Amino acid sequence: MLAVGAIAAVSLAVLAKQTSAGNSQHRHVHTRWSSSRVSTAPADAGIHKIKHVIVIMQENRSFDSYFGAFPGADGIPAGACLPDPRNGRCAKPWVDHHDSNGDDPHYQPDFVRDVAGGKMNGFVAVADEQMCKPNKPCHTDVMGYHVRSDIPNYWAYASNFVLQDHMFEAAGSWSLPAHLYEVSGWSAKCADPDDPMTCTSSADPPNRKSRPTPFGWTDLTYLLHQNHVSWGYYLDNGPVSDHHGSGVWVIWNVLPGFTDVHKDGQLKNIRPLADFYRQAQAGTLPKVSWISPDLRHSEHGPALVSSGQAYVTKVINAAMRSPDWNSTAIFLSWDDWGGFYDHVKPPRVDASGYGIRVPGIMISPYAKRGFIDSQRLTTDAYLKFIEDDFLGGARLNPATDGRPDPRPDVRENAPGLGDLIKEFDFTQTPQPPLILEPCPANTTLIPTPQPGCDGKVPLHANTWGNS
Repeated sequence: MLAVGAIAAVSLAVLAKQTSAGNSQHRHVHTRWSSSRVSTAPADAGIHKIKHVIVIMQENRSFDSYFGAFPGADGIPAGACLPDPRNGRCAKPWVDHHDSNGDDPHYQPDFVRDVAGGKMNGFVAVADEQMCKPNKPCHTDVMGYHVRSDIPNYWAYASNFVLQDHMFEAAGSWSLPAHLYEVSGWSAKCADPDDPMTCTSSADPPNRKSRPTPFGWTDLTYLLHQNHVSWGYYLDNGPVSDHHGSGVWVIWNVLPGFTDVHKDGQLKNIRPLADFYRQAQAGTLPKVSWISPDLRHSEHGPALVSSGQAYVTKVINAAMRSPDWNSTAIFLSWDDWGGFYDHVKPPRVDASGYGIRVPGIMISPYAKRGFIDSQRLTTDAYLKFIEDDFLGGARLNPATDGRPDPRPDVRENAPGLGDLIKEFDFTQTPQPPLILEPCPANTTLIPTPQPGCDGKVPLHANTWGNS
């Protein structure tokens, strides 16, 4: 990995004076829409200054758990206190400095109960029920939240670039559907993966352990390949075939499971993260890059927060040191809420989503500095941005993409979905790199000092119950 430098002094200054620019209200839209709707590329041709898009997807954090105390953002409301039936009281949000958090409930049924019909007050009851043993003291950490001194690099990126405070998981469910939406705008089961028309929407699709290629519908790489747009999917420490050991979980490493990736001969684009570092250094990054973590670097409880932040910082430092920096946009988000409290009711756009709010950050030389973007966003907006930048506004639309599947809607065209172009100012002088220390000194995480900032957490089968 490339060397890293000291935290830029400018980031420390900006952290002291957050801005709420752009923190506008938005409406929840419940309109259904036709899958045949066709979108056009944005009129702002400045988008084409972005020649490299990097999507970094971490694991299992709600917006309030990481940025609920961020000045100017739509954070934890005063007086929040959720029912705690086990202890006969209500549970308030509390500052959690622990480096390792619980693997709290976050499957689709947990999402439904956490949201509680829009009251957003089921988190504690669900966690108590599933995480606590009868007649034993138990205090789950779903109401805990981290502050700037715990995750200073993430807050520095949010302060110097763009924080998205209404980023929702695309699916109201767990990691596998979230990662499928990340690259394809849909999550489904296919009776015959070789026939896309046999696929139907599912919050619990089969993973690649049951069949190497269970995903028969069309993902974005199909359109990229058809239009000669280069892409790479980078795996931190390589793939693994189960939930144990070092490497990327099969449920996070979804692109090898798409039949179109195999039929197009594009498996060679799924590569180890070391190749990303080499390409960044050489200035030969592809147009589109997706990056998936291994367990130790994922921030998925009980993996260390510090290890995930260090890993993400190294990836961003590499992109910033690259000759490609001045034409790059980095989208950093987390795949689902991980069971942690968030107070914002998710909008409903179709039977599958949206899910609970997650953190989102956009980093680019052309990012509006210190901007808080309150547009409604999901990873569908990432697909939309890539399509507008490199594909002339083409969509994963069965009516137009040349490889029909029966998806119920075109997520990139969802009413109310924000446009990421609004986070950029292509007239400004490009911002310089903000090189940060992967393991910043004097954090308030417990234990301190961080144990090497490398995620030395024992991984056992009974520790990683959800994903």
